[in-house]
Amino acid sequence: MLKSMTGYGRQEMIADGKKILVEIKSVNHRFADYNIKLPRHLGFLEDKVKKLASEYITRGKIDIYVNIESSEEADKDILLNTELAKGYIDALHKLRDEFGLKDDITVSSVASYTDIFRAERREEDEEALWQAVKSVMEQALSAFVAMRSREGERIEQDLVARVAYMKELAAKVEERSPQTVREYRERLYAKIKEVLEDRTVDEARVLTEAAIFADKVAVNEETVRLSSHFDEFNEIIASGEPAGRRLDFLIQEINREVNTIGSKAQDLAIAKIVVTLKGEIEKLREQIQNIE
Repeated sequence: MLKSMTGYGRQEMIADGKKILVEIKSVNHRFADYNIKLPRHLGFLEDKVKKLASEYITRGKIDIYVNIESSEEADKDILLNTELAKGYIDALHKLRDEFGLKDDITVSSVASYTDIFRAERREEDEEALWQAVKSVMEQALSAFVAMRSREGERIEQDLVARVAYMKELAAKVEERSPQTVREYRERLYAKIKEVLEDRTVDEARVLTEAAIFADKVAVNEETVRLSSHFDEFNEIIASGEPAGRRLDFLIQEINREVNTIGSKAQDLAIAKIVVTLKGEIEKLREQIQNIE
């Protein structure tokens, strides 16, 4: 099944006291272009996030946002500057002895000198954190791919219907082409007879001219190749693999054959069919730009 390049997936989960949010969205792009946004201190996750995403996504402009929220207390360790604390205690003892003060030095009184404490962000267990993020991201990717698949199914149905219609038009060209030669021969015969009036018409000459005309306007090779391209188009769609680039190339080949038919055609009915085919080609091209 085809997948659209437009998609969105979001998942949020709480793990180990952390609220982890992963949001993924994408739009059309010729290649895979990743834009990953992470908190600065989680920059080490960028390569892992990109690698995991690439297992699910092959094409598109992809924005991935990862955020982790946790309480400041949970993320920090409180460290004691023992040398500075000892300095405060020694100074208090000296103050007591110098002035004969009551010795009421306690932990609480020393702790009032807040500069003896320093809060430091706790070093992350990178692997444990990645496993938590990975779990959330896989769920977001599943939702993202599901949305792409739903949109891709709609596009696939449209492409298949258009190709079937184009096959019908190509069959009409194939059916009409021999008739144009017969009609040309009849017009040529009538015109010569009119010019020569009662004189005998050179049948061999009429047949020769008709054969030259038939060779110039013959499009059977082009219609055979068109039929082959249409079959290949459907095979690529049914393959279940990313098909955008292959279909984009194939639509160029289809367009080339239709242009050749248009340049050869000297018949109004075929010319009208060619115009319709070219319109369908443009619609196919627009849709193909939307698939992975």
